[in-house]
Amino acid sequence: MAGTNLLTPSDIRTLSDRLGIRPTKTLGQNFVGDGGTVRKIVSHAGVCVGDHVLEIGPGLGSLTLALLEAGAYVSAIEIDPVLASALPETVAARHDRPERFAVAQFDALKLADHELAVPPALDRMVPTFLVANLPYNVAVPALLTAFEVLPSLTVVDVMVQLEVAERLAAPPGSRVYGVPSVKAAWYAEATRGPLISRSVFWPVPNVDSALVRFDRRREPSADRVAVFAVIDAAFSQRRKTLRQALASWAGSAARAEERLRAAGIDPQRRGETLTIDDFVAIANAEA
Repeated sequence: MAGTNLLTPSDIRTLSDRLGIRPTKTLGQNFVGDGGTVRKIVSHAGVCVGDHVLEIGPGLGSLTLALLEAGAYVSAIEIDPVLASALPETVAARHDRPERFAVAQFDALKLADHELAVPPALDRMVPTFLVANLPYNVAVPALLTAFEVLPSLTVVDVMVQLEVAERLAAPPGSRVYGVPSVKAAWYAEATRGPLISRSVFWPVPNVDSALVRFDRRREPSADRVAVFAVIDAAFSQRRKTLRQALASWAGSAARAEERLRAAGIDPQRRGETLTIDDFVAIANAEA
């Protein structure tokens, strides 16, 4: 859409200098200054005119502006108070419909304790998309928190460190399949997307990134907390068979074997071979 002026690498540095911002590793701040990259993220997510998007960690506003350019309404969550205060001004200066944007300043990991900021042009409603450039140090907990707190989310498309993207989208049996893979699968089907070069960031990180898209699925018929407890136990001793790994969770190795057999699962298997539905079966099984 017309009326949007995306941020360039020069703009990123100018804004940072004006705000006195020095990107910190603590907050995982690496700002994107490439218009092609932020447009690629928006396109990969499938955001269209009129969609309500939640953005976590908008930073200086690079991806925010690309989402607005696509005609979306954007509710942003930014933990940094300086960045959160500056975003409305940046949007107003670079987009002709600033009323389609709103930002709230809080930690996205505490989403359950806060309300989202709703753009003034939007009737009160909940977002159906989450699109973000997530810091590597909070990517997994931020995703799982958003899925849990916002059942309205149908598509989640995020840019994360390549290693994290591969782990989130890994299938059972994969070398990197683990707790994040299975817990994310409770909520959605994950697909790893395009690689993103480290050169589009400032400062330039020492790792590449990738997109990963989640399409919401119907949640299993089970108690999520109980299922997640089984997942944590199964991967706490990854090299052990399920009979041994689930011994503490079940009360003993013998009781773990009973639960596993009741679920139709071989006690000699290992956690990394199980699907989310297998873990649901174990949690639901009666010993």
